[in-house]
Amino acid sequence: MAENRKSGDRQMDARRFAALAGAYGSALHRWPRAEQAAAMLFAESEEGRAILERAGRLDAILDRHRTEAPSHWLHAAIVAKAATEVRQGRHRRFWWLGFGLAGVGLAGAVAGLALVTVVAPDAPSDHYAMDANATSFGDAGPDADTEDL
Repeated sequence: MAENRKSGDRQMDARRFAALAGAYGSALHRWPRAEQAAAMLFAESEEGRAILERAGRLDAILDRHRTEAPSHWLHAAIVAKAATEVRQGRHRRFWWLGFGLAGVGLAGAVAGLALVTVVAPDAPSDHYAMDANATSFGDAGPDADTEDL
């Protein structure tokens, strides 16, 4: 039953207080609001003051730490590398899209060939082969009837 209570309703123990101090530092106003009331009560104890003092020393060390800004050369190199990666990624997507479209076209051609091969029967042709004397109007060979002209 004690597990179902809100965290602000429960008493703060030293282990929980030390974990919160390690995560949020010695300034209690930075701690989660649900934990602040219990933390303020525990901070008045001798153990709470010792934990806050250790957290305060760590806060001071972290506040003094400074990092230099990256050099102009490093910044330019990172930006150039990122731009190259983006451009290459676009080209890769473009090529894969082209390969995909070619694959779809090839699959369509193979399916069409299979359909024509399987479905279309071999029917004998009722057309005769055209020779040198044949025209689209009929046979113009030496035996052709030219009297009607």
